[in-house]
Amino acid sequence: MEKYDLLIIGSGPAGLSAAIYAQRARLNTAVIEKEMMSGGQVLTTMDVDNYPGLMGIGGFELGMKFREHAEQLGAVFIEDEIKELKVEKTSGQESDWKHAVGEKGTYSARAVILASGATHRMLDVPGEERLRGKGVSYCATCDGAFFRNKVTAVIGGGDVALEDAVFLSRMCRKVYVIHRRNELRGAKILQETLFSQNNIEVVWDTVVEAIEGDAQVENVKLKSVITGQTQNLQVQGVFIAVGITPNSQAFKGLAAMEDGYIKAAEDCATSVPGIFAAGDVRTKSLRQVVTAAADGANAVASAERYLTRLGRSEHPRLDSGIDSGNNGRG
Repeated sequence: MEKYDLLIIGSGPAGLSAAIYAQRARLNTAVIEKEMMSGGQVLTTMDVDNYPGLMGIGGFELGMKFREHAEQLGAVFIEDEIKELKVEKTSGQESDWKHAVGEKGTYSARAVILASGATHRMLDVPGEERLRGKGVSYCATCDGAFFRNKVTAVIGGGDVALEDAVFLSRMCRKVYVIHRRNELRGAKILQETLFSQNNIEVVWDTVVEAIEGDAQVENVKLKSVITGQTQNLQVQGVFIAVGITPNSQAFKGLAAMEDGYIKAAEDCATSVPGIFAAGDVRTKSLRQVVTAAADGANAVASAERYLTRLGRSEHPRLDSGIDSGNNGRG
């Protein structure tokens, strides 16, 4: 069994950024990804309009560029799904080896970065998957600009749904909020802001039965939970905000969590020494490609410091102290 300085679990923007920084640091690293392609959620985004320097790039292309960058630096990728992460404890010493147990094998390292991301909760209605990236979106701040002066619908009634609706109201001609109940669950201050916008209309006691359109979203089929009557609502965009689920199931009981998210601050350090969390799987206020990429860099910097303190790296460079290279200049 090959042993590594660092394992990166997941290869979305956070994991790929971490792979790039790990290769620059000359760490013996492997990236473990369960999917055939790297990129995470960004692969299903039609256009990315807010990543600095690459305005309007396709989400799939951006994900491929991240992967290509990491590969050109020599990053090693392993296709496997990690089911469990174990920490080997040595008597009288700090926890040392970590063992990632996958479907195809077990991988060991001194440090691990959890970059497994999160999954948007879906409505599971006809048309949703087919029109994803073609009018169906799960991120208003990512895709809202593409619907300027158009009619959109936001599905949900919590804080994120209300924030999305208010955000969209600044650029869309009309925004419908579709909610299955007769009152919103979001914060009162957000409700006040929402109700003060004259181009937002709430459709109460209603669920989405289908999202329809040929090449693009054209309308949503709605059903009243009170009367059972259905209606078609013509919209060009549907923003689904019914929550996200962190992909942290394999790590439950290992590191401290909050609502399923792995607790970690900007240094990405978790409650377990040598284990770090980066990207959408960690507790944070903003989940975007750019913040995930920043997490990857921070996580590697923290992992480097940990390995230096440990003093027992598989890589000889770390045993004699770490060279930070450019001291944060790029």
